[in-house]
Amino acid sequence: MSRLPVIVGFGGINPAGRSSGHHGYRRMVIDRIDTTLADSTYQSLASLMNLQAIDKEYILDHTLVRKIENNLFDPSAIRINKTAQLKGTQDKKLTFQIKRKELPRNIPPGWTIKEITHALVQITIDQDMEILFPDHRISKVQSAGQLPSGFEPEKLYQARNHPRGLQLTVYAASDALNSLGIQWNDVRQKIPADQISVYASSAMGQLDLNGAGGMLQSSLLGKRVSSKNCALSLAEMTADFVNAYILGSVGTTGANIGACATFLYNLRQGIFDIRSGKSRAVLVGASEAPITPEVIEGYRTMGALAEDHNLNKLDNREGATDHARACRPFGENCGFTLSESSQFIILFDDELALEMGTNIYGGIADVFVNADGFKKSIPGPGIGNYVTMGKAMGVVRSILGEDAVKARSYIQAHGTSTPQNRVTESHILNELAKVFGAKKMPVAGIKAYLGHSLATASGDQIVATLGTWEHGIIPGINTVDQIADDVHHSHLDILLDHKEVDPKQIDACFINTKGFGGNNATAAILSPDVVKNMMTKKHGKQSLSQWQGINESVKEKIREYDEKTNAGENNLIYKFGVGVVDGKELKIDSDKITIPGLRQSINLQVDNPYDDMSTSE
Repeated sequence: MSRLPVIVGFGGINPAGRSSGHHGYRRMVIDRIDTTLADSTYQSLASLMNLQAIDKEYILDHTLVRKIENNLFDPSAIRINKTAQLKGTQDKKLTFQIKRKELPRNIPPGWTIKEITHALVQITIDQDMEILFPDHRISKVQSAGQLPSGFEPEKLYQARNHPRGLQLTVYAASDALNSLGIQWNDVRQKIPADQISVYASSAMGQLDLNGAGGMLQSSLLGKRVSSKNCALSLAEMTADFVNAYILGSVGTTGANIGACATFLYNLRQGIFDIRSGKSRAVLVGASEAPITPEVIEGYRTMGALAEDHNLNKLDNREGATDHARACRPFGENCGFTLSESSQFIILFDDELALEMGTNIYGGIADVFVNADGFKKSIPGPGIGNYVTMGKAMGVVRSILGEDAVKARSYIQAHGTSTPQNRVTESHILNELAKVFGAKKMPVAGIKAYLGHSLATASGDQIVATLGTWEHGIIPGINTVDQIADDVHHSHLDILLDHKEVDPKQIDACFINTKGFGGNNATAAILSPDVVKNMMTKKHGKQSLSQWQGINESVKEKIREYDEKTNAGENNLIYKFGVGVVDGKELKIDSDKITIPGLRQSINLQVDNPYDDMSTSE
């Protein structure tokens, strides 16, 4: 029997704030929602930002895309080293004094050392000497999608010098689990431990000073490499942290990487596990913290980022740059804007969701991944995204009929804000909308608010989509005055303003992503109403009625978590050294393995996957 992957919980943190309770979504449409909802989200942000009182103007100015703030680094004074050749002036010799302990381990040839005191020596060199002067530069890119000002994840748990991306992982995964409204231990007791999967990663690894950045820079800065630098820098550490310190999971795990499509690559793996019956509960996520001087400079030199002077040219202005409008999907633009974010969603199979009374936020019809074929360059566009988008529309047509695609769906575009993307992606979306019969399919581009969080980008898009089904507003691209002339949109409604919709009239959303190297992915997400109708057809009205009764108490737990978190209580889950089980404590026989503290055993009677080719009798 078919198993539907149902979204039963979600959580995270991005430049718009906390994801659970739809607060991050609400920040993007805060000018259009009612006062009660807006006030709740202002309170949520004030708590995140460690404000003593709600200052709405300050909150609006210090969330979303904006000028890079000094808590990350000072974009006007980035440390660099300048090489120089020192030449002697007297007898062509150089003479200087240094502390004895500062002498290099290997004395260079041509150095004469004279002791001045026990601690001080004089060096005379009979040749030129190459040195590095400390210097600084001003970043040509000074805008980014940053977490709300004042949010300090490292102070919310025992961070132990974790890289920022892993700090965000702990926060986001905790937020998702706490938003479930059910104790995770109840889930662990309900299903065997090997039927829980975790798929999560970053695209670039952890590149700040606590990760690979510190490992690669240490010797050049005269410092030592930390024992944590290498290990914690790995891209799969996002999943490893969830398994080891949050869930205590022994189920399937993995870290799928597909550049900017990474979240959907992991989601694809998760839904395959549920549909095949290998797993009944899956945590899918991604985490990225790329706002470092080195990463920004790397993308800038590729010509990918929006530089301040190019933004000023677009705006015909001199002096201060409008950093809040740096990201302009489908408008006249000049590059994308880097962002930091971590997002996690929890999937149950439909039967488990009913049994446990979880919220139903939506479902995953399918995720399609295709490469680009032969390419002129690694970052250049190709044909793979036509295939992924076409298949996503095709699966919705198969499940819900032609009208669902033509008139009851919309698109969350990748929408990076590069001149190349606005042409190539719009052509893909327009052509597929046309052949599937849509006259004006709505298109959103939320990077206008959040920037581009690389691995986490499609996670941001999914969470925003769940907000639309809750509150009936598709966020408009508020950084663009008009669509660029070279954008294809004869069959698209590229939204430059918020669009109010009836959530019951939106059956599906297409989450589109395009990644460097030809990593294309599109997910087809089904609305909560569609999912409930599908579950009613499969399980019957009585099962849905029973689910509804259980769900009331679950909703109350979710409301309690939201209220406490808005009030400043942070219940992060981080279990370092807690609940560790030694192999000697397991109960093992040929049929099963039983883990202490868990009711359900792991079944070792594995079906033969090659039954028709078996040679055993």
